[in-house]
Amino acid sequence: MTKTHETLVAAQFGPRAMAYVASKDHAQGADLERLATLVAARPGGRVLDLGCGGGHVSFTVAPFAREVVAYDLSSEMLEAVAGIAAARGFANIVTQQGVAEDLPFPEAHFDIVATRYSAHHWRDLAAGLAGIRHVLKPGGLAVIMDVISPGDAQPDTFLQAIELLRDPTHVRDYSETEWILALRAAGLSPGEPRLDKLRLAFAAWIARSATPELQAQAIRALQARMPGSVAAHFRLEEDGTFSVDTMMIEAAI
Repeated sequence: MTKTHETLVAAQFGPRAMAYVASKDHAQGADLERLATLVAARPGGRVLDLGCGGGHVSFTVAPFAREVVAYDLSSEMLEAVAGIAAARGFANIVTQQGVAEDLPFPEAHFDIVATRYSAHHWRDLAAGLAGIRHVLKPGGLAVIMDVISPGDAQPDTFLQAIELLRDPTHVRDYSETEWILALRAAGLSPGEPRLDKLRLAFAAWIARSATPELQAQAIRALQARMPGSVAAHFRLEEDGTFSVDTMMIEAAI
């Protein structure tokens, strides 16, 4: 059977759904706290958690929203999210399966569309953002949270190579500038980005994605050959633990 990007994503993340639900890297963060504040300021709205993964955006915003749609390509992820939502009493979280580039929702359906650590897996960023623009209500808000490229060519090359070795569904970590241009091209008005660092403990990072040993060794080999300036940028530690750049940006219609 011919592999598509979508079948690769389903095969990569489905069997590891509970690992992402339990992931501390995904379950906490200042970006989730800021998102809760944003949604609380627009109480009773309808929220789309686009590429919901382990559902941490959905669980964060559910107390403030009328309805949350947890949307993901992986049926196993959605099953895990539904189970946790039921256990926590979030009756307003519903799940729906689909791809980011083809949203099956009416025009102007959501007050807020939030996506976190998902967009770097999208096959077509422009199509995904156009879909967000289509399903947002007038005055609605898109909230993007993701790992980003440092922008400079050399650290960018190392980052993309390491990401792809770890996970074959990786497409691209976009830079801050690329994000702003893409949001504007989609008809959205981006605000001021909030930039941060996310420390990734190497052993847990590799285990979560079930990266084969050969690829894990290749990542460590690449890290060992990083120029000093690149290693310093990623705050590379002795055991392979490193820190990536992250961005949270709000974009209005």
